[in-house]
Amino acid sequence: MPDSPSFQEYALSRQARDRGAFDALVATVASCRRCPRMEGRTRVLGPANGPLSARVLFVAEAPGRLGADRSGIPLAGDRTGRAFEQLLTCVGLRRSDIFITNAVLCNPRDDKGRNDRPSRSEVVNCNNHLARLLTILDPMWVVTLGLVALQAAAAIEPHTMCLRHDVGQPIPWFGRTLIPLYHPGPRALIHRPRHLQEGDFRRLSASLSSHPAP
Repeated sequence: MPDSPSFQEYALSRQARDRGAFDALVATVASCRRCPRMEGRTRVLGPANGPLSARVLFVAEAPGRLGADRSGIPLAGDRTGRAFEQLLTCVGLRRSDIFITNAVLCNPRDDKGRNDRPSRSEVVNCNNHLARLLTILDPMWVVTLGLVALQAAAAIEPHTMCLRHDVGQPIPWFGRTLIPLYHPGPRALIHRPRHLQEGDFRRLSASLSSHPAP
């Protein structure tokens, strides 16, 4: 009777399976043509998003015109990216420990070429990509950054979270823990100043350390 596979062999087999599923998702996203105004935009999903073994998944709104659309690296290279880096640093989190994606994987722009909020239909078009990514990564924690990301999560599994009232509060969701935070971009500062966002990230760090995942 053959020996049972060792834990290391099992882990390597799962890693290979996850990598294959992730590569297939990346290819699907690269060929996606569901949103007309996203033609010519970078599909921001690939190895630069983070390790597949990450236990924490951050979901932001959409790639920025001056950041991820140019570099292919989410939340990097523009004002929003720099703010996000500062928030991570203030609580000792590193990009190498987390995976970052967006509710919409391409940069939406208005008629003047400026960053625009993704439409409801664009979020819906990308929602299956997010659901597949969750299945592949199977993170313990999902941290939504902003209202668009929180609504995208609700389309996968309904929740009753309200960003204004529930910011930083962990709840069981989709077999894991969901924590809504404000987006680190300049627009969000109107509703959540930077010092309050830093406090939110400190509470997030405490939750990651002490709150049991489901």
